[in-house]
Amino acid sequence: MEIQTLNPTTPRQRQRIEAFLKRNGLRFDDMHYYAAITDDDGEMIAGGGLKGNVIKCVAVDDAHKGEAIANTLISHLIAHANEEGHSNVMLFTKPKNRQLFESLSFRLLAEAPEAVLMETGIGGLNNMVEQLKKIKEEGEVCKENNQECKKKEKTNLNITTPQHLNPSTPQPLTTTTPLRGVVVMNCNPFTLGHRYLIEQAAKQVERLFVMVVREDCSLFAYAERKAMVEQGVAHLENVTVIDGSEYAISQATFPTYFLKRLDDAADTQMLLDLDLFRRHIAPALGTTVRFVGTEPTDQLTRRYNQLMHEVLADVRETARLEKEGNAVSASRVRKAMEQGDMSTIRQLVPPTTLPYIIAHLATRALQAELDTTPKPGLVDKDNNGAHRDMDYALMQRSIDTLHPYFVKLALLGCADALPTHTSIRDIGIEAERAMLSATNGVNTHKGALFSMGLAVVAAAHEERKIAANEEQILKERNGGEDVLVSLQTTIKALAASFPDTNGTHGSKAKLLSKGTTAIKGALDNAREGYEMLFAEWLPFYIERRKEHDAHTLHKTLLRIMCDLDDTNVIYRTDLATAEEVKQEARALLDNFSKAHTAEDKEKRIAAELLALKDMDKRYTARNISPGGAADMLSLTIFIGSIQT
Repeated sequence: MEIQTLNPTTPRQRQRIEAFLKRNGLRFDDMHYYAAITDDDGEMIAGGGLKGNVIKCVAVDDAHKGEAIANTLISHLIAHANEEGHSNVMLFTKPKNRQLFESLSFRLLAEAPEAVLMETGIGGLNNMVEQLKKIKEEGEVCKENNQECKKKEKTNLNITTPQHLNPSTPQPLTTTTPLRGVVVMNCNPFTLGHRYLIEQAAKQVERLFVMVVREDCSLFAYAERKAMVEQGVAHLENVTVIDGSEYAISQATFPTYFLKRLDDAADTQMLLDLDLFRRHIAPALGTTVRFVGTEPTDQLTRRYNQLMHEVLADVRETARLEKEGNAVSASRVRKAMEQGDMSTIRQLVPPTTLPYIIAHLATRALQAELDTTPKPGLVDKDNNGAHRDMDYALMQRSIDTLHPYFVKLALLGCADALPTHTSIRDIGIEAERAMLSATNGVNTHKGALFSMGLAVVAAAHEERKIAANEEQILKERNGGEDVLVSLQTTIKALAASFPDTNGTHGSKAKLLSKGTTAIKGALDNAREGYEMLFAEWLPFYIERRKEHDAHTLHKTLLRIMCDLDDTNVIYRTDLATAEEVKQEARALLDNFSKAHTAEDKEKRIAAELLALKDMDKRYTARNISPGGAADMLSLTIFIGSIQT
């Protein structure tokens, strides 16, 4: 017998794994590594895989059980996981296999009727529990040293409530042992509804711990979500925001390969998650109460709440906060982000959340420009355009790298006074270094970083002003138009503090013009508050969106190319070519607009997309890349998403 390594991502080897698992009553699950034990004839008689530090799809043929094959296989998988940097290894398995794995040094973490979670190795859950105990102890020391807390402690007031809390109903006060409670929430993003639940829970306990779900499968990353919560509850003295559990069991992390009925998967993963909380997290924090919000729409969340009542001793539900008859929810915020409805977003989130939303809208705008396909001479999903040193994957990596710096810029702008040129520049330099490091020195988004960075700071500052005096400002402003005027003024003020540049494509393009024409670089356009964008391109873009035009971005790009002195084109070619690009973009855009009937429109659009592809081929051959227009398309999309 020998151990062979199989690659689950290779079709032929995956088929071999699937056939073996099926023979043993299991299904294939997501894995990056699989080890197979074969007999002298090369037949697979045992196997097991890994996904990160989780062992999956372990099976031994009936004829070979009891031959210590399982021991050999598991030892091999643990050693391989250790080599990959994992000091502890976990597995989900059937309850009947518990004793087998306990004999192989695994310890039980949580159990449900259809599955158990086990772990072996150094650290792991024990480390997390010790960290939670330390948080609890630090809170107790802080309380003992705080005279105000001592005064509160003498009263030992505690609200005893029914499990389904109606926040409008006064609750009796009793003098019992102080309670500690927990709220576990995702906050994607943090809303007024989340804040309301925390505020209501904080009134009922001496100390409330808010645990943010760590799993990163949300629009907003874990670090952002936790920061939003921390900033959003900073006014609550008895609330402590703590790191989420690395052991959260969700649909994304719970494997289903060994369950007979897939219908059991949801309940099983929920029960395991609750058992893990009951056995380890709650005792470590010294908490006895779990707080949740009612769930009117999502069936899985409603089922989780139901199981929580069955498993935990004290669960208290708070009715969801409503606005205009609808529950305040993160999904409503995300929908408003997609629709560019900032006025609705303001009604659903605290001001501390807005910088994170603004940063995401900026990143989304860069993504929308990259995804627009086809584009003439530019990197898109089809090809690299006129860029030999860039491709779609590199541009994507650049956008991902820049996102945290848009968050920093938005937080910087969210202040009573405009930030200084130096503070903006320092973040910009840091972002540019990170971008160049991620792209191996290729300048993918330097121009976009400047224009988008200024707009992000300005937008965050405008939101700060509205939050500080919302009623008066919105009364003075007449809809989206005045919002845009104020935003444009702020961009001008920020750009005015930046000195003239040297060595950029814009400055070099000016030199190439030799004073024969008034070429404007990126800084010039910013100092003028992007006049063409606000006056021409943005209204054009918004009108296309209102018409639900499927080719809004293609047309807006062409519209920008009609007007912009694209210094990237001039730098790569010459002034005559830049003027030729303008004329060709105008002609193509006019053709897009000549259709009169639906059938004619469909045919014409198909023809013009082919014309765009032809333009792409010609521009690629001639080294023409309207990168400045691409940056302005991203900026137009972003401004369009925050205009109301």
